Amino acid sequence: MTTEQLSADLDRIELPGVWRTEVQPQLATGENVISALEVDLDARLHFVKGLVLVTERRILARAPGETAWRDWPYRQGLSLTHHDHAGVGHLELQDGSRRLASWRFTLGQNLLAIRLVEHFGAQLESHVSGQPIVRDEQNVCPSCKAPLAPDQEECPICTKVIHTPPSTWTLFRLWRFTRPYRKELLAGFILMLLGTAAHMIPPYLTMPLMDKVLIPYQNGHPVDPMLVMLYMSGLLGSAVLAWVLGWGKTYVLALVSERIGADLRTATYEHLLKLSLEYFGGKRTGDLMSRIGSESDRICVFLSLHLLDFASDVLMIIMTGVILCSIDPWLAAVTLLPLPFIAWMIHVVRDRLRTGFEKIDRVWGEVTNVLADTIPGIRVVKAFAQEAREAARFRTANKHNLAVNDKLNKIWSLFSPTVSFLTELGLLVIWVFGIWQVSKGHITVGVLTAFIAYSSRFYGRLDSMSRIVSVTQKSASAAKRIFDILDHVSSVPEPTNPVPLKQVHGNIDLREVGFRYGNRAVNRGINLNIKAGEMIGLVGHSGSGKSTLVNLICRFYDVSEGAIMLDGVDIRSFPIADYRRNIGLVLQEPFLFFGTIAENIAYGKPHASRDEIIGAARAAHAHEFILRLAQGYDSMVGERGQGLSGGERQRISIARALLIDPRILILDEATSSVDSETEKEIQKALDNLVHGRTTIAIAHRLSTLQRADRLVVLDRGQVVEVGPHDELMAREGAYYRLYQAQARNVDTDLDDRDDNGSNGNNGSNDSE
Repeated sequence: MTTEQLSADLDRIELPGVWRTEVQPQLATGENVISALEVDLDARLHFVKGLVLVTERRILARAPGETAWRDWPYRQGLSLTHHDHAGVGHLELQDGSRRLASWRFTLGQNLLAIRLVEHFGAQLESHVSGQPIVRDEQNVCPSCKAPLAPDQEECPICTKVIHTPPSTWTLFRLWRFTRPYRKELLAGFILMLLGTAAHMIPPYLTMPLMDKVLIPYQNGHPVDPMLVMLYMSGLLGSAVLAWVLGWGKTYVLALVSERIGADLRTATYEHLLKLSLEYFGGKRTGDLMSRIGSESDRICVFLSLHLLDFASDVLMIIMTGVILCSIDPWLAAVTLLPLPFIAWMIHVVRDRLRTGFEKIDRVWGEVTNVLADTIPGIRVVKAFAQEAREAARFRTANKHNLAVNDKLNKIWSLFSPTVSFLTELGLLVIWVFGIWQVSKGHITVGVLTAFIAYSSRFYGRLDSMSRIVSVTQKSASAAKRIFDILDHVSSVPEPTNPVPLKQVHGNIDLREVGFRYGNRAVNRGINLNIKAGEMIGLVGHSGSGKSTLVNLICRFYDVSEGAIMLDGVDIRSFPIADYRRNIGLVLQEPFLFFGTIAENIAYGKPHASRDEIIGAARAAHAHEFILRLAQGYDSMVGERGQGLSGGERQRISIARALLIDPRILILDEATSSVDSETEKEIQKALDNLVHGRTTIAIAHRLSTLQRADRLVVLDRGQVVEVGPHDELMAREGAYYRLYQAQARNVDTDLDDRDDNGSNGNNGSNDSE
């Protein structure tokens, strides 16, 4: 293989340039690289680069941290398997039951790893069967240039984020929000039609005014006062009528548009609340706030002002065209001459504006994302003295927004004056042609005057319509971003035929439960029966799948495999809200809303009486510290509970869970972030909360779970041990090792503390 051929091959598979000089000496003459994967973890999960290649003849690899290359020619029985767990991908090369090699990598490389396994399988099959594979050099993604499988039409990388340009037709999807207001819209349209007709009267009256009053007067004939008064009354009456109809039209349609905007915001927010946590995991808060707030406002302004003007302009142009043709067809043809050129310009510029405004929306989302990140996290920003960094980050996003707007303004600044120039040119042509017609005696001066008046209105409305193109494309972009939310289907759907949830006993049965997050397997083959009223403790290393299992039981996500049963019924059969009302959740980081303490405790039961709220607070050991506050239960807590300590926020969240009296209780690291004294207070509250309920608890400190009826030990997303504390300690298995490791850490901390204290005393004595 020549250097040029190798370079082309490596470009096709997007191999990092640092590997190219190392790969070339390893390849035999005529050997082609089919697929490549840069692995980045060694056996101890340290970040070290390595490379795995699939060629037409073999699999070739250099393991992370090693300098020697190894290869395995294709043969019968050779296999390459792929699996992933807890952020780590794993490739394993086997010959029958014997493992030849294994490579680990972070899941950013997961799609390329899957692709490599597919190419390996195809090459191995080709080698065993003797049937050559025809390579398709053009079968790559046109956007990211990633290689695609022969039967693959879409790139799995690019299809994750698809930015389709917004179409003006998207605005027609707003029609479903107008249905409740069809009568008002019809009334507004009739008023608009009549108002536009009223605006057409004055130019028509100028013809007899010129031909029967002014020109005869110049020729020496006396003025007829009654005739003049008649025409003047007609002009005044049409002006008053146009004003009244215009006011009525604007008022009615403005009211309707505001209600459509409000309904749109409400529908979007309600749909957003129904989406699963998976959707929010891939979205930024600032972007969602921008869509529901500013984007819906933009649509509302378009409906109340610009769409109204656009419809009025269209009616005016149509009516003007009809009147012009009825007065003089030849002069009308000259008047309409610039129209095709303006229409062509609008069509060309519209496409550029459409994509440009969507880009502006996305860039503006970057600006709001910075605000949404830094304002709630201002304490962290100040604690680490990162004000300058965040200001620079905002400045960069704002600069990007400015650059995108400047680029679009270049197009718009040329388009708008060009349309104005064409309209002025059209009026000039009408004057020239009209004067020639008057000189030939084909039309009167009054007809020419009326034509000029109508043409001025015609071109004025045409110019106005061209300017609306910008607003229309902005609104189309806004509508697309809102419908992106409304069109999204929740991955946790409501059941088609829901099973009524009556009395809940609390027996939970997990049957072969598995869950995948994207391409990553988090839980696999979990079988567990939790009896009603039983307390279960979930333990395991970080990333073992404890919190994910709790999320599945709460139905924040739906299982990928198997089923979770509540009292013998699949939880996917229950209405989501009815099911979750029977679950009390106490999180490691309790979230409090801006409002009073009483409102936060009663969040799950808004109509609870003050006695019920106080009773829940007493049981949560929160009553005493609440009474010490200035306004007691009516004391305001800041956003996210600012002004209260971590232990106080946790006890309020426990009171919140107690108030709804759930049959199932989830405790997710409820005491891990507080000191020992506070933990004792919280533990007393938890003892009241746990009593008589099916409880699933996750705790970092294993000692807090010794009172659990059973402990479930998870490792790599699977259940490895189940049993009471004493029984698991006697087995000396996975739980025993976890407990001993934690005990050693505690002892080490105490020893270090004693040593530091001793050294401090010695230092003190020496100083004396």
